[in-house]
Amino acid sequence: MGMKDQMQDKSRQAKEKAQEKAGQARQKAGQQGRQGQPQRGTQNHRDIEDTEQQVQDRFNQDYDA
Repeated sequence: MGMKDQMQDKSRQAKEKAQEKAGQARQKAGQQGRQGQPQRGTQNHRDIEDTEQQVQDRFNQDYDA
């Protein structure tokens, strides 16, 4: 095996290792992102289900500064 072949082999190995590390980092970031996501619409949904009295009480509480 010549010097050129050895250099190309090392280069190929380094590239494969870098791609593997990048893939692992993406996978880890994706897992963390999913775990930290809040439940969407839960608070807004609660507002819709409140009775008129609950809405009025919350409104009065917010503006009684």
